[in-house]
Order: sequence, then structure tokens, then C-alpha cells
Amino acid sequence: MVKQVLLTDEGLRNLEQELEYLKTVKRKEIAEKIKVALSFGDLSENSEYDEAKNDQAITEARIADIESMLKNVKIIDESELTTEVIHIGSKIKVNDVEFDEVCDYQIVGSNEADPANGRISDESPVGKGLLGHKVGDRVEIETPAGTMVYEVMEISK
Repeated sequence: MVKQVLLTDEGLRNLEQELEYLKTVKRKEIAEKIKVALSFGDLSENSEYDEAKNDQAITEARIADIESMLKNVKIIDESELTTEVIHIGSKIKVNDVEFDEVCDYQIVGSNEADPANGRISDESPVGKGLLGHKVGDRVEIETPAGTMVYEVMEISK
């Protein structure tokens, strides 16, 4: 079974831009590196050639990944989001009870997750634990770092 890829409009645009960059700019850069490395002669001891071929493999794998994701994408329709309960696409403000620290998060599909910037995956322990809760709920979530307790303060689109 193929897994559906959940993305926001912004996430879709970012993936499409990355794909375009990889196909147009990055491929040309790598082809040029390979051409230059080939001009050095003996491939058995040519680290520039090996590095360029490795870059090429990584880039082609990423292109294939993105194309596969785009075939199975489901856009989160932000106009259908409610602020009643937390779901994928919700922007939330929670209080970390243990540290008495207010945190802002957006729950996103795993492909858009960027925890350092407050975008947490719906598949992560915290993201999964917060789904379905309402403002005022106190939520205990088991994480690898131990039990976290959050109080939902606000839900927005």
C-alpha cells in the first residue's frame, strides 16, 4: 500500500521548487563535475569522479523520492480546518507544564516536519498525542525523553 503524503500548500510549493532546482540546476552542475573529472584521466584513482558520481546518485534518489511523494500527495485544505480540535494543519499554543514554558507548534505531515522551527509531525509522539484535543485540555504524552505534560492554550488556522 502506498502511503499518502500530507502537505500544506506551502509544503507542496517547497517540494515543487526543490524538484525544479534539482532537475534544472543541480543536474547540470553534477554533469559538469563529471565532465571535468573525466578529463583528469585514470578513473581508478580519481576521487573527483567518485564524488561527482556519488552526488549524482544522491540527487537522482531525491528526485525520485519527490516525484513519488507528489504522486501520492493530499493537500491539507486550510479552509476546512476548524479551531475546535487539533488536527493536521493546526497551529497551536501549548504550555509545557513541567518547565512552565509556552510553545508554538504547527502539526504537519511528516515530510514537512521541522521541529527546530515549531513544525512537528503528526507521526511524532508529541504531534500524535496532541491530535484531537481541545483548548483547556491537559495532555500527558510518552516521549523518548519521558512523560511530557502539555496544556492546550490556543488553536488557530
